[in-house]
Amino acid sequence: MGESIMILLIAVIAALGAGLFIGFYLSKRNVDDQEKQLENREKAISQREAAMEAKAEMVIKDAKSQAEAIKKERIYEAKEKFLKLKSEFEEESNRKKNILLSNENKLKQREVRLNEQAEKLRKQESGLKEKEETIETQLELTRKKQSELERVRQQQVAILEKVSGLSADEARQQLMKSLEDEAHTQATALIKNIIEEAKLTATKEAKKVVIETIQRTATEHAVENCVSIFNIESDDVKGKVIGREGRNIRALEASTGVEIIVDDTPEAIIISGFDPVRREIARLSLHRLVLDGRIHPARIEEVVAKTTKNIEEEIVEIGERTVIDLGIHGLHPELIRMIGRMRYRSSYGQNLLQHSREVANLCATMASELGISPKLAKRAGLLHDIGKVWPDEPELPHALLGMKLTEKYGEHPDVCNAVGAHHDEIEMTSIISPIVQSCDAISGARPGARREIVDSYIQRLKDLEALGLDFQGVSKCYAIQAGRELRVIVDAESVTDEQAGTLSFDISRKIEKDMQYPGQVKVTVIREMRAVNYA
Repeated sequence: MGESIMILLIAVIAALGAGLFIGFYLSKRNVDDQEKQLENREKAISQREAAMEAKAEMVIKDAKSQAEAIKKERIYEAKEKFLKLKSEFEEESNRKKNILLSNENKLKQREVRLNEQAEKLRKQESGLKEKEETIETQLELTRKKQSELERVRQQQVAILEKVSGLSADEARQQLMKSLEDEAHTQATALIKNIIEEAKLTATKEAKKVVIETIQRTATEHAVENCVSIFNIESDDVKGKVIGREGRNIRALEASTGVEIIVDDTPEAIIISGFDPVRREIARLSLHRLVLDGRIHPARIEEVVAKTTKNIEEEIVEIGERTVIDLGIHGLHPELIRMIGRMRYRSSYGQNLLQHSREVANLCATMASELGISPKLAKRAGLLHDIGKVWPDEPELPHALLGMKLTEKYGEHPDVCNAVGAHHDEIEMTSIISPIVQSCDAISGARPGARREIVDSYIQRLKDLEALGLDFQGVSKCYAIQAGRELRVIVDAESVTDEQAGTLSFDISRKIEKDMQYPGQVKVTVIREMRAVNYA
């Protein structure tokens, strides 16, 4: 029992000792490991510190190199800026220097001119002094001669009184009486001359009113003929328009009353007919049929009927728009419709509606110049050719037919007389009648209005300007007012005022000799002096 306890105790002690030993060994091993770790950590720290120091040295080195580069760059930029400023300063200095030199030269030139002018003024002053002395001498001689003449006159008056037996007052009264009789005779002759001159100038004044009326009215002119062109996209349409065995084209001609010509003309169909209304109906009908694509006799008749109705409506609209534009009120609807039909009529190649509108405006202008009612004159001017669009009674002249129409629809008697008398078929009973006749002639005689080729008209104006430019001293030449005035601008240094009048006469004679022209051509020579300086 006691031995077992002893053995147990020894075992326990041995176990405790072994545990202590193991614990000590393990603690020592841990201590060694920790010391090694501390050494490794110290080495790592020292290596890191060395790396950081090296990195810091590299950063410092890079910073120094960058700072040096930036410094060099800034120095280079500063040098460039300095050089640029220096060059700008030099340029500005040179510019100012040149300006100063130029101003100095100008001042020197001005000083030279002033000196020359001063010298001229001194010479003129000396010359004026000499002239003044000469004038004083002449005045003194004149005074002496005047006193001598007065003395001689008094002697002659005394001799005349003695010879005639009349005093100076009595002789003066007789002289005044004789002068009064002579003045009365001359005044009577002058009055007769003024009356004769007034008779002669009445025609001139009338021409002046007509010319002013022409100049105040500017319109465009349209020349029409008996052919219209219908353009097509391709020649394939021609076959559709002709139709099988020509039935479509025959139906179209029968419905519209015009001739349709389909020939080798590329992309075009020709519509021929003397009546512009029929040609317009045919053109619009063809346009609608080609767009629709259905072309056959029944469709053609339907489209032509619709187009005819539209044209009639358009005619009324044109008439209403015309009377509204001209400010004419109270016209009968049938007269308005006939005015619209004027759009599709022509007179000697001049569109009838355009001609009537122009005559209306001319009549209003001329009536205003003469102090007559412009509204009544405008109404008569618009209706003066109304007989040309009335299809009935073709054996009557259009002026008489127009007068019958205006009387039928209740127009003013003066308007009716102006319409009937504008071609002298009846006697004029109103002052408006000669105005309408004159304005009708003016509208028909305007260049380009009737049957005058535009190219030849323009060429005539060019020839007129070229004729003026052929004279010496002429710098510019313009044909204005439709060739009725030639405005010539001459060089003031090479042509004097007296020569300008001679030049105008020579140009007018040259125009009369070498050119053909309607009416009169006014030649105006302009000479002007211009002085231009710069400060």
